[in-house]
Amino acid sequence: MFVKRFTVGPLFTNCYIIGCPETGKALILDPGFETSLEARKVLSEVHRQGLEVLYIVNTHGHPDHVAGNGLVKKETGAPILIHELDAPMLTGEGMEFFRLFGFHVDSPPADRLLRDGDILHVGEVVLTVLHTPGHSRGSICLLGRDAVFVGDTLFAGSIGRFDLPGGSYQELMKSIRERLMTLPDHVKVYPGHGPPTTIGEERRSNPFL
Repeated sequence: MFVKRFTVGPLFTNCYIIGCPETGKALILDPGFETSLEARKVLSEVHRQGLEVLYIVNTHGHPDHVAGNGLVKKETGAPILIHELDAPMLTGEGMEFFRLFGFHVDSPPADRLLRDGDILHVGEVVLTVLHTPGHSRGSICLLGRDAVFVGDTLFAGSIGRFDLPGGSYQELMKSIRERLMTLPDHVKVYPGHGPPTTIGEERRSNPFL
């Protein structure tokens, strides 16, 4: 598995290309960009490596993680995947809510609804969906063999906020303790904002844990 990270959008969101070097298959995780220039940087890397994008995946439905869904889908034709509980954020009232806060979100409705335990095959890369509510009702992580993409559930030295609609401190801590802290120490953690870390480092030094 190879991982390419881009920092995009007004909230410095991590957008990832996750790919299989053997087959050239890939997915784009959390395209939170609002400008065509940022989209071009991500998509230029896709074209440079000759990748076929199979999926656009959102770890949750907040605008800084979904704003570029439409741009990527238009360019690649890939389906948009999000947990069933956050799918309403991509349509109707969800979009209007985000516009009140100044976000310009371009996202069609979800093409596929994810649930806990779903498996995504990206060439020879296998990613398992972990439902980790707390930051939002439908927050997910994607677990690979030696890496986990955690969205806004866990950060290096911190945890996701839980004061937005659908958030819950109790659910967030339960998700972290039962779904993430049970993973081996060596597993690399790719968060939705900030630098990567490892499960072991967070277990040892994260003040919230």
